[in-house]
Amino acid sequence: MKRRRHAPEQIVPKLAVADKLLGEGKTVEEVCRELEMTESTFHRWRNQFGAMKADDAKRLSQLEADNARLKKIVADNEVEIDVLCEVSRGNF
Repeated sequence: MKRRRHAPEQIVPKLAVADKLLGEGKTVEEVCRELEMTESTFHRWRNQFGAMKADDAKRLSQLEADNARLKKIVADNEVEIDVLCEVSRGNF
């Protein structure tokens, strides 16, 4: 199978289709083959996104992006504080 990257907004609907197919009596193997994913990917997605809706998944990705941006800001501020401490000590 070709390796693909899926956004959370794409994963949640695929899991909904998988639940529907499993409810119809298909096996996990058949569902994965139909949705073009491996069983390990299916189980990993189920554990990570199982109870989410598409809007929740989209909000999660936005929060993760915001979190990364804030972590970068904090790291930059820490570097500035270290530089200012060194300058105030006269160790430059």
